[in-house]
Amino acid sequence: MSVRLSAARRAAPLVLLLPLLSACGPERDQFAPPCPAASVLPPTGDITLYRPNSSGRDLTDQVLQGKVTGIQGKCQPGDRKSALDAAVTVMFDFSRGPAMQGNSVNVPVFVAVAEGDHIMDKKVYAVTASFPPNVDRVHLTSAKVDMRLPVTASKSGAAYTILAAFQLTPDQLAAARARAR
Repeated sequence: MSVRLSAARRAAPLVLLLPLLSACGPERDQFAPPCPAASVLPPTGDITLYRPNSSGRDLTDQVLQGKVTGIQGKCQPGDRKSALDAAVTVMFDFSRGPAMQGNSVNVPVFVAVAEGDHIMDKKVYAVTASFPPNVDRVHLTSAKVDMRLPVTASKSGAAYTILAAFQLTPDQLAAARARAR
């Protein structure tokens, strides 16, 4: 009998912890919040950088080619009921061009939140395309970009779109549009 009693005594603290552990998870019938759709903004999902003061037409002047290959994100309720926190990472493929000097180039990119045609928030930052010796192609994932979206009972995160692309100059954008035709 003493063996059963000591086993019960050992189990008692575990039984007392059960209500506390059950409070760690989501409430019953609670689902993850709807996240915004993610999209690469055409035609700015591709970039070609050329040597400064070149015509931009000759392959020998090409410094770098890049492509946005994907967007990943995760949503969670914000610290207030009126906010949804989104963490976004962007994936890229880069190819070194014959005119590249050194082993790395900073490339301007952006992540934006849109509601319909209206850009609500935009973050521009640089991604460094670094090439190890004897490597001409690299696949990179950006650092996490945190964004906060306003939500209400009638407007969830699904009302928004997260856009990612390269931050192109007007000349680069005109060239990208011409290539897309």
